[in-house]
Amino acid sequence: MISTGTLSLAYSPCPNDTYIFAAWTRGMLVGAPPVDVVLDDVEALNEAARVGRFELTKVSYGAIPYLLDRYRILRAGGALGRGCGPLVIAKPDASGAVPALSDFKPHARIAIPGVMTTAYLLMRLALQRPFDAVPMRFDRIVDAVASGEVDAGLIIHESRFTYRTAGLERVEDLGEWWERETGNPIPLGAILVRRDVPTDEGRRLDATIRESLAFARRDEAAVAPYVREHAFEMDEAVMRAHIGLYVNEYSNDLGDDGIAAIEQLFTLAAAARLIPENVVPEFV
Repeated sequence: MISTGTLSLAYSPCPNDTYIFAAWTRGMLVGAPPVDVVLDDVEALNEAARVGRFELTKVSYGAIPYLLDRYRILRAGGALGRGCGPLVIAKPDASGAVPALSDFKPHARIAIPGVMTTAYLLMRLALQRPFDAVPMRFDRIVDAVASGEVDAGLIIHESRFTYRTAGLERVEDLGEWWERETGNPIPLGAILVRRDVPTDEGRRLDATIRESLAFARRDEAAVAPYVREHAFEMDEAVMRAHIGLYVNEYSNDLGDDGIAAIEQLFTLAAAARLIPENVVPEFV
């Protein structure tokens, strides 16, 4: 049975999310299920999902092992791909040299965009030694590194396009590291549906995300004002680059290789004792 009520839907204000959801949430799709929309930082959404606040929500794959008692994963609308991983950045030293990841001493202070983000999970997998994580909102990290508040930063979203303007350099691309280690695309974020939403309705919601994405691809001019409205101080070129990088074939459907990548992330993280053992993702 399909509900006729209004569902809660939460996603980030980043251009990839607003691009995907614009047509649906701005009334451009005839007959689409009604939703009450909340936009927030992805780590705030991770925290909200721990208590099942939203029926439909964007979250990090790093958080999903702790959410599967409340949610299942939709196949559309997420962020997964190649060449789009989080970056570790730092200030060059006086000679202009950039440190390698292996140069960081134990307990170096590294800013992270949240303890449940996929970026933080990847960082711990790649570094394989303790560091002092300093959680902060993703759009503060570049300034924190530039000012010397922290030794390095782990950046996501549009910061990967702008960090060099602050005089910073890349230490490691954790997406490249992941692809070298596994050969798989990198799972970053997913759309989850709460378990009290019936399966048939979950599939309808999945299909609606695909319709919304297809609309955006057909008529970018129609969705651009909504995307631009919520972008964080982002110029047009950066906004388009962001969408071009994070909205791809996996946004339409995870596919078998996307699901394999997700399963491998959980397997490796469990083997490193970073998440619980035997995490089995469930897809609608």
